[in-house]
Amino acid sequence: MLTIDGSIGEGGGQILRTALALVTGKPFRIEKIRAGRDKPGLLRQHLTAVNAAIQIGRAKAEGAAVGATELAFSPGKAVAGDYHFAVGTAGSTTLVLQTVLPALLTANGPSRLTLEGGTHNPFAPPFDFLQRTFLPVLNQMGPQVTATLERPGFYPAGGGRFNVVIQPCERLKPIELLERGEIRRRLAKALVAGLPKEIGLRELSTLQKRISWGPECFEVEVKPDAFGPGNFLMVEIESSALTEVVTGFGERGISAETVAERVSREVRRYLAAGVPVGEHLADQLLLPLALAGRGCFKTFSLSRHAKTNIEIIRTFLEIPVVVEQVDDEGWLVQVGGRE
Repeated sequence: MLTIDGSIGEGGGQILRTALALVTGKPFRIEKIRAGRDKPGLLRQHLTAVNAAIQIGRAKAEGAAVGATELAFSPGKAVAGDYHFAVGTAGSTTLVLQTVLPALLTANGPSRLTLEGGTHNPFAPPFDFLQRTFLPVLNQMGPQVTATLERPGFYPAGGGRFNVVIQPCERLKPIELLERGEIRRRLAKALVAGLPKEIGLRELSTLQKRISWGPECFEVEVKPDAFGPGNFLMVEIESSALTEVVTGFGERGISAETVAERVSREVRRYLAAGVPVGEHLADQLLLPLALAGRGCFKTFSLSRHAKTNIEIIRTFLEIPVVVEQVDDEGWLVQVGGRE
């Protein structure tokens, strides 16, 4: 049985999620779960991910409880079907999906998932990134996965809900994302739920001053069906290669202008660098490329989160992952060997 140190690298929940998501059939024990966090151990969203992996993978686990800092996991074989997972808090539903999706991409038939909890959380991929950035790239690898939002769920109320339909493939195909190509469309959207529309208008006004796009590129969306109040700022940049989504969240005590300033800095950096793959997509692509056996992409310098992800992937799959700087802003990430 493999033993995983949950305190390595950034010491967060991604270590557990990656270990659960890797379709290797290898049993493992993870110790010091989330040791790098203020509240170590399994939170509700992590326990939901563990239980989802048990259900879908017909697996066995010891130590699966809120607050647990050790877990033993023995995977079985993933079974396609209809599944419903509810976090029960505002914990991230997209991170739960991240845990179980890889096994269902090559399962024995189509699957449908319904997930309830937080859909738009700081420090987790928001639903819009999942739908517009990650899944379209993943679909280039063979499966066809679609996600539909029924209701947004913001921190701390949660209450969001979305559905995912998965048409699997026999084997994931490698892909290369080395050039961004022509930028075809730009959009900046402020989403406001249970709060004054003025917040979104102030965000967009600041953003427009910083990135100088035409007025047709900016819009406010009011969501009356959200379970609780929330504010989300999103910028979409659609190129020939993919659609990059940059996001920011309104927070108590943080002005709308500050939220927009943060987003604008990330947008300007992405546009100036010319790389196709943004920081967060780089992290998300590592696991499916590893399961495909190879693939490569050009991105920024990898985050600590992504570097930790690479270490866990290497532990399970013993696959080479080479990261090298190719210009001032661009880094090439090569998973597996070249053809």
